[in-house]
Amino acid sequence: MSGLRVLSTLAVAGAMRGMVPRMEAAAGMSMEAEFAPTQGLMPRLRGGEAADLVILTAEGIAELAAEGLVDPDSAVDLVRSHIGIAVRAGAPHPEIGTAEALRAALLDAPCVAYSRSGASGIAFAALIERLGIAEAVNARAKVIPAGFTAELAVRGEASLAVQQVSELLAVPGIELVGRLPAEVGTVAVFSAGILRASAQPEAAGRLIRFLASAEAAPVLEAAGLEPIAAG
Repeated sequence: MSGLRVLSTLAVAGAMRGMVPRMEAAAGMSMEAEFAPTQGLMPRLRGGEAADLVILTAEGIAELAAEGLVDPDSAVDLVRSHIGIAVRAGAPHPEIGTAEALRAALLDAPCVAYSRSGASGIAFAALIERLGIAEAVNARAKVIPAGFTAELAVRGEASLAVQQVSELLAVPGIELVGRLPAEVGTVAVFSAGILRASAQPEAAGRLIRFLASAEAAPVLEAAGLEPIAAG
């Protein structure tokens, strides 16, 4: 019997990498996980790429369920996730507690890093448009196609990194400045679902139940996520 194949958003990568033995024990088999933004995984799944379990934005799971690729009865909302800002360890922390302070910090930063295809990057691009600073920020921004923006901050290629808090915390050598202020921040929900073509639906179901359990909740919280269905 082959192992369980999981395709997952980057938002839960840090937490899942720290729970592999427990996840494999819960599933009852070995597990192979690959992490990428939801927008990068969706076309691969629509193109027929084989997997058993997917963890995507709630909207992504709903779309794939509507298209018949994910079993809608298997879908479970796992975590809420907030967008945050990080700097390289030891660097000054700008004030970002209000929309106006955030606007000033972004305009003052020599370079801001964000992701083009991740949920956080899409939301951030819309935010700087609303704040009227998109042209100024993007003129000095490092916009990566995918991956962890905090890695650019660690290397000194960006002064501020913007991404889901959990994605920022997954990178050693950074310090979290904080979440975007509530008045302009967005909350993403990440959900799990089983592909209808899964070869291991029972094992996938066991893994989802573990990820939604009280046992997994502290690890998810430590990674900067808010568990939804722990219990």
